[in-house]
Amino acid sequence: MPRAFSELTFTPAVRAHQERMGSAKTYAKFIEDGPQQGHQIGPAEKAFIEARDGFYQSTVSETGWPYVQYRGGPAGFLKVLGPQTIGYADFTGNKQYISRGNLDGNDKTALILMDYANQRRLKILGRVEFTEGEAAAASLYPSSAEAPAERAVIIQVEALDWNCPRHITPRFTEAELRPHLNALGQQLAQLQAENEKLKQELTKHI
Repeated sequence: MPRAFSELTFTPAVRAHQERMGSAKTYAKFIEDGPQQGHQIGPAEKAFIEARDGFYQSTVSETGWPYVQYRGGPAGFLKVLGPQTIGYADFTGNKQYISRGNLDGNDKTALILMDYANQRRLKILGRVEFTEGEAAAASLYPSSAEAPAERAVIIQVEALDWNCPRHITPRFTEAELRPHLNALGQQLAQLQAENEKLKQELTKHI
């Protein structure tokens, strides 16, 4: 776990529980030793972020309740704008504005980006800024956007962490399966053609 992430997440209550469960000594090195790391987007993180077609975003209301929302779009709709900045165009949804309202009172957010097929997961902690209006979001539009966006969402990244893949169940999208399905379809068509040819040969000898 990078130091930047552990410094934000290992609160006194978390550390106390680690002490009770016997893992405090193992994790002490992540907050006490070594240089600051895990607060900037490197090449591996950039490639991973920009290949995603969705992510989970959490916010916290003024009453203290957490809220998690799924944000989806074409691959690449979440853009890397700098070593500590990501952003996306926020399109009209069901107009509940729960995440939007929560972030007015508390600009902190946590994202989880999943690659189920390859059992990879990236966690991001950051602070959110909004610029309202279609023009502000224009540069963040996915190429396939069919409607104007309501705002630009800019996230200043404070920490990243590649999470353990151990319990990620592999799942595959249609796009990920399509090349394999196409190959199987071609093999099936070939076998059907060969089978038909054999049937015709047998018919000649009956």
